[in-house]
Amino acid sequence: MVDNLNPLPTPESPLNTRVLVTGYGGFLGAAICRQLISQGYCVRGLARGTYRHLEQLGVETIRGSITDPKDVSAAMDRVDAVIHTAAIAGVWGPRATFESINISATENLLNEAKQRNVQAFVYTSSPSVTFDGTPQSGINEDVPLPTRWLCDYPRTKAIAEQRVLASNTQDYFHTCALRPHLIWGKGDPHLIPRVIARCKQGRLRRVGSGENLIDTVHVENAAYAHILALQKMLEHDRSASGKAYFITDAQPVGCWDWICMILRCAKLEPPKKSISLASAYRIGAVLESLYRFARVQTEPPMTRFVALQLGIDHYFDISAANKFLGYSPRENRDARIEELAADLARC
Repeated sequence: MVDNLNPLPTPESPLNTRVLVTGYGGFLGAAICRQLISQGYCVRGLARGTYRHLEQLGVETIRGSITDPKDVSAAMDRVDAVIHTAAIAGVWGPRATFESINISATENLLNEAKQRNVQAFVYTSSPSVTFDGTPQSGINEDVPLPTRWLCDYPRTKAIAEQRVLASNTQDYFHTCALRPHLIWGKGDPHLIPRVIARCKQGRLRRVGSGENLIDTVHVENAAYAHILALQKMLEHDRSASGKAYFITDAQPVGCWDWICMILRCAKLEPPKKSISLASAYRIGAVLESLYRFARVQTEPPMTRFVALQLGIDHYFDISAANKFLGYSPRENRDARIEELAADLARC
């Protein structure tokens, strides 16, 4: 259940409102389900796996794929709103797979939702949709999408985000997109294990000075932002709908400081070795070319996207989320870090 380290204000939830959460068993999706259940929503989840702990909380589950129209149709039956978190992430992989899951499946969900007169559609996007390889220092949503991307994940997420926002109407179907950045917290199966694994394998280096600022967002903050957005869409709030929003903890931190914090929580010694940003970028470019030529499916140890994400600023202005959604992040990051450390100590 949602903890009470620093309780946030509770949005009112319409009685008997049924919400479909795609990717409900994922790190973010599960947190959203827990918070929705605690607020009194009726929750249905669609995912390929089975998650008994969420069923026990009261989530009505459907096992299926967002790429299968029949599964989507069954999941959308008699729902009032959709929170679409399911996606394929990563910086490497077949282009067709990214397009099928991130673009085509989102379009199918949108079409089905409109046909069934669903009222609200909240899409989980990513700040990387705006990333063109240059520093993102306190930028807001006015920054336009780039004309080129460094990998297929941000490209396909950007296209899907545009489709979601273009589907917004002023009468019955209200949509928005949230861009949570570097989601972290207890039980994180993605970001934190990746950093720890690279350190243990001797593949972790500081890129550049490490002083570049980055934003992160705790999973409970990210989930709460989705619930606030859902409420605004269900209220048919025209000032909030049809927009994208950056979602962060609003506490930018030095990239290497953040990585070292994760390693200290895992009782690991941060590596001393470093590499210049220019060298990391060049190595990433060469490895990408070699892997493509050899048709290697596994991710290269360095890519241009990863090099730049490790070496330059990417932090964001969340004023719009505060103004239009009423979103404010939790303040007690130290308590959350202690919670993370205790969790990693048990691993």
